[in-house]
Amino acid sequence: MHTLENLTIIWIGVLVAHFMARATRLTPVLFYLFMGAVYVNTGILPVEPDEFIRVFAEVGIILIMFALGFEESTDNFVGSIKRSWGIAFFGGISPFLTAYLLSYYFWRDNNMALVIGLSMAATAVSLTLMSLKNENLHKTKAATGIMTSALLDDIASLALVAIIIPIASGQETVSLLNIAVITAKALGFFVVVTVLAIWILPSEAKGPLYFVPGLGRYGISHIFALTPGQRTLVILIFVMLVAISSHALGLHPAVGAYMAGLILREEYFKKASTAIVGVEEDVDAPEDFKSIKSVIDNVAFVWIGPVFFVDLGAKIIFDWELLVSVIPYVAALLSALVIVQVASAGIAARYTGGFNFAESVMIGLGMLGRAELAFVVMDIAYVQNDILSDAAFYTLMVTAFFMNVSVPLGIRLWKPFFIKNST
Repeated sequence: MHTLENLTIIWIGVLVAHFMARATRLTPVLFYLFMGAVYVNTGILPVEPDEFIRVFAEVGIILIMFALGFEESTDNFVGSIKRSWGIAFFGGISPFLTAYLLSYYFWRDNNMALVIGLSMAATAVSLTLMSLKNENLHKTKAATGIMTSALLDDIASLALVAIIIPIASGQETVSLLNIAVITAKALGFFVVVTVLAIWILPSEAKGPLYFVPGLGRYGISHIFALTPGQRTLVILIFVMLVAISSHALGLHPAVGAYMAGLILREEYFKKASTAIVGVEEDVDAPEDFKSIKSVIDNVAFVWIGPVFFVDLGAKIIFDWELLVSVIPYVAALLSALVIVQVASAGIAARYTGGFNFAESVMIGLGMLGRAELAFVVMDIAYVQNDILSDAAFYTLMVTAFFMNVSVPLGIRLWKPFFIKNST
């Protein structure tokens, strides 16, 4: 019964966080973390969560990462890569190197510096999208550049998680052979995902698997047609299988969940009704793409996913002496990251993406946020593997908070000049 009480308390905190986010127009993630910290420091929640809450939180981040991948159109993503690759590369490598060098200077720990650089390299996709929607700028060319670049950054960061975390945690020794093995595992997983996306899931008969019985002629649309009313369950099973596969290859399950969402296409749902002759839709339980996406978003962002962030926030035990001691670290890291992120992404947008000055600055501002993936890395490094020290963890949390606050403020302040000068 105590576990159910804790879950109910967490959900109450999630609801309060939603109201706070709506009032301030900031991402709810910040307030989930805040509520977790308040709960644990007032004794409402225990310092060590029970096994049920821990597993519930892990399922939550898997669903969040899947939902983020699921909401992205694969065609739009692939089509805008050519224009956004430079923004993603320079807008990702610059904050990584900045955070790494400063962290190494602060604490003289290479593993810690690698993890801090990794956590600061991934842009907050959902935070940026929410901020652009609030300003009615989400359909501009700059918005497309931001979102594609942010997604490319996140995919690259997810791959680096698989390589850096085992080395930094001591699970693998630092050698060219071990790095090659870890990299091969990560690449192997992405090859498997590519095969799924191109030849397994589609219903079209094409590719080398056409001649393999059961493959090339049948795809996920046929499974949807055979399971009317159960398509959400089929999708969740698929996501968990991909997540388990990614974990088996040394990646975090969230990596697999994100990629599973990215390769599921809306057309698979449209073809389900005609995939197999004689199978009729269940009119009492219609499950098209929009309705399934609505269900998944609700589960991921409203009542299961937020538990992960509240649980992560509960790791912040207020130690005022420690908080005061990290202020110089936060000031240096925050100011350096803001300057480097806006400059690198903005310059890359101008000279590799062909955006004008107003659009380039907007892209730089839009890539300042650090949310889901950054906190996943922090959880893996601080909670699961004890790579980060308390001071480093506090520094990252406070820095990420202020970087997230800067996104809606920066976009709002730049909006008049952007509207006047954008093409």
